[in-house]
Amino acid sequence: MDLASLHSAYPRLMERAPAVYLTTCGSGGYPHTRAMLNLRNRRQYPDQARLFAGHEADLMVYFTTTTSSGKILELKADPRASAYYCDPARFHGVMLGGDLQIVDDSWLRRALWKAGWECYYPGRPDDPDHTILRLLPTVVTGWHKTSRSAFRP
Repeated sequence: MDLASLHSAYPRLMERAPAVYLTTCGSGGYPHTRAMLNLRNRRQYPDQARLFAGHEADLMVYFTTTTSSGKILELKADPRASAYYCDPARFHGVMLGGDLQIVDDSWLRRALWKAGWECYYPGRPDDPDHTILRLLPTVVTGWHKTSRSAFRP
């Protein structure tokens, strides 16, 4: 697969991966990885898909999390993070690296909201324990079968 085809395949991979794996710099300097909801997955989150329109090239990602989570403490100490999407059956993956940012935007919290999340955020989108994170990657590395790439968006 040529590099242009590989790079254009990453957004499609992100749109179908069931989960995304987020790694932050944990306490003691060790990486801390956890599975997150893949808000770019068009089947699971069709109403949120429009928020990623125009981000096919820069691969920007949003996450939703509790404000009281360890992720928030970790990123305040060190914002460097990576997000990993993969489809092992197709031998396809991409890692996005950059600084994670806390986004304080009520409109965005509502736009990303999905019915049923009340179990996490009883106060619904504007619950004080509901935080949006954004990763605008500065480095991307990926693979598909035997093809590999690395670039800066």
